[in-house]
Amino acid sequence: MSQSTSQPTPQQTAQQTAQQTAQQTAQQAPPPRTTTPERPGSVQATTMSAWVGWIAFAGVIMVLLGVFHVLEGIVALFKDDYFLVERARLTVSVDYTVWGWVHIAVGAIVALAGFFVFAGKLWARIVGVLVAMVSAIVNIGFLAAHPVWAAIMITMNLLIIWALTVHGREIAE
Repeated sequence: MSQSTSQPTPQQTAQQTAQQTAQQTAQQAPPPRTTTPERPGSVQATTMSAWVGWIAFAGVIMVLLGVFHVLEGIVALFKDDYFLVERARLTVSVDYTVWGWVHIAVGAIVALAGFFVFAGKLWARIVGVLVAMVSAIVNIGFLAAHPVWAAIMITMNLLIIWALTVHGREIAE
C-alpha cells in the first residue's frame, strides 16, 4: 500500500496565502465611515447655499448692534451733554436716562437673539426681526440727538430684517 499525500501546488499555496492576507487585512481595517448619524438627533451634512453666509452676517450684526445699543445707553445714562440736542427737542420728549435704559434693554435682547440665530432657531429669527423693527423705531425717535449714529443703526436693522426674512430658513438646514 502506498500512501499518497497530496501536496498543494504552488498556485494553490499562493491563492490560500492571498485569501488569508485579505481576511487579516479586513479584520484589522477600521469600519468604513458612514454619512448616517450615529446618534439620534445629530445633524447630517447637507449642501448649503451661499445665503447661509447672510444669516451668519445677520447674527454678527445683531450682536454688534446690541453692543452699540448698550454703549449708547450707557452714554445716555452718564453723559447727557454728549448728544446734539437737549431733551425737549427730541422726537419723543423723554429724559436721556429713560432713553439710556431703553437702549440698554433693546441692546441686550438684540445681542442675545443674535447668538441664537447662529443656532438656527426659528424663534430667534422671529425675535430678531421684531427686535430689529423696534430698534429701528427707537433710533428714529433718537434721530435728532445723534443723526449719523441713528441712521447707521437704522441701516443695520434693515439689513438684519432682510437677511432673516429672505434667507433665514437655510441656516437651520
